[in-house]
Amino acid sequence: MANKNHVVVIGAGPGGYAAAFRAADLGNKVTLIEKDETLGGVCLNRGCIPSKTLLHLSKTIDDVESVKKAGIEFLEPKIDMKKIQVWKNRVIKKLGGGIKLLAKKRNVNISHGEASFISDKSIKIINKDKEEIINFDQCIIATGSRPNSLPFLEIDHDQILDSTSVLSLNKIPKDMLVIGGGYIGLEMATVYSSFGAEVSVVEFLPKLLAGADEDLVNILNKKLKGKLNEIMVDTKVLGSKKVKGGIEVEMESKTGILSKIYEKILVSVGRIPNTDNISLGNTGVNVDKKGFIHVDEYRRTNIHGIYAIGDVTGDPMLAHKATHEGKIAAEVCTGIPSAFEPQAIPAVIFTDPEIAWAGKTENELIESNTPYEKAEFPWQASGKAISIDRTEGKTKILFEPKSKRVIGVGIAGVNAGDLIGEAALSIEMGCYAEDIALTIHPHPTLTENFSNTAEVMEKTITDLYLK
Repeated sequence: MANKNHVVVIGAGPGGYAAAFRAADLGNKVTLIEKDETLGGVCLNRGCIPSKTLLHLSKTIDDVESVKKAGIEFLEPKIDMKKIQVWKNRVIKKLGGGIKLLAKKRNVNISHGEASFISDKSIKIINKDKEEIINFDQCIIATGSRPNSLPFLEIDHDQILDSTSVLSLNKIPKDMLVIGGGYIGLEMATVYSSFGAEVSVVEFLPKLLAGADEDLVNILNKKLKGKLNEIMVDTKVLGSKKVKGGIEVEMESKTGILSKIYEKILVSVGRIPNTDNISLGNTGVNVDKKGFIHVDEYRRTNIHGIYAIGDVTGDPMLAHKATHEGKIAAEVCTGIPSAFEPQAIPAVIFTDPEIAWAGKTENELIESNTPYEKAEFPWQASGKAISIDRTEGKTKILFEPKSKRVIGVGIAGVNAGDLIGEAALSIEMGCYAEDIALTIHPHPTLTENFSNTAEVMEKTITDLYLK
C-alpha cells in the first residue's frame, strides 16, 4: 500500500464525512473542514433528514384519514408546529452526534470555519477572528450545493422561503405557492397540504418531475390533484410584490396573465454548486460555466492531488451518490485501485405515493433510440397493496430485447423508495428476467411485485391473465 498522506476534506456532508472516515480507516492523517458548527451538511441539517421527518408526519395524517372508510375514525389532529420543530431538531441532533462520535473514534481532526484555497497545496480556514493555514498532500472537495433563486423573488425566510427555511416554520400558513414542480417542491407541497394549508404548485415546464417517466408521474399526479389546491404547469412566474395579506404573484400561462395572493411562497427551482466561495481560482481546477467541477471516474480534477465529489460534480445531486464517490476518492488518493462506475444510481421522490427509478428510464431509451422491452405489473393485482388500500401503484422493468437483461426499473406507489434497492442490485449484478422471476419473494409483500413483473416478461405470471 502507498505511503499515507495528510488528506484534507472540505465539507462534512454525506460525501465529505464518508471520504474522511474511509481515508482515516486506510491510515491517513485526516482533517475534515466544515463551515457550520454541526456535521452532516445540508442532507442531515437542512435537507434529506428533516424533510423526511416531516413527510413521515404528513403521511401519518393521511393514513389516519384513509382508514375512515374501513370503519376506524380518530379525532381531528391537533398540529403543534413548535413541538414538531423540537422533535425534528432532536432527530437531527441525534444523527449529528453519531457522526461526531465516529469522527472522534477515527481520530479525524475536525476544523470548523470557512475554507479557501491559497494554492493547490494549502488552505486557509477562517472561523470568526481566528485564521489557520493547513498544508495537504491530497484534498477532496465536498462543499455541496445551495438552493437556486429567482432574480425577482428575494428569499427573506419569512414570507418567501427556500428549501431550507420551509423546513423550520413554526406556524402552518393559510395558503402557499410552491414555485417549481421538482422533487423538493412536491415533497414540501405534500407536507404542508397534509398539515392543513391550501397549497398550489406552479411549474414552467409542461409537466411535473421532468426527469421521471410520465406514466409514473401520472400516478402521483392523480393523487396530487385531489390533495393540492391547484397545479399549474406550462406557466411562467413573471414577478411578485408584497401586499396586505401576503405576496401577490403574477403568472403567465397559455390562457393569459393572472395574479394571485399567497401567504407564503416556496422557491424551489433547483440547486447550484458551492464552488464560488472557496477560491478555486488559486488552484487551477477546471469548472464549467455553471460552476461544476470536472472529474474523471476516479473523482480526480485536472490538478494532481485535488479530488471532487457530490453535488459540486453535477447531476444527479444525491446524497447516496456523494457517499460512494467519497469512498472512491479516499481510496484513490491512498493508492488503492478504485473507480466510480455504477451501473445504476437510484432516485426517489418521497411524495405519497412515492416514485423511484434505477438504471435507464424510458425517456432516456427513447431519446437515444435504444431498443428495449417492457414488463409491467399493476398493483391492483397485489394482495399486499389491496390489503393496505394502496392499489394505485405499479412496477415496470425495462429489458434488453434479446437477452432480457434488466437495464431499468421504475416504481410508483407506497414505499417505492424502499423497494427500488432490489432493482438497483439487479441492474448492478446484471440480472436477467428469469433470475428475478425464479427468486422466491415473501407473500404478501410489496416486494413480490418485482418478481411478478419479471414473470410478466417471462410469461409465467399466474396473478394476471395474459392473452
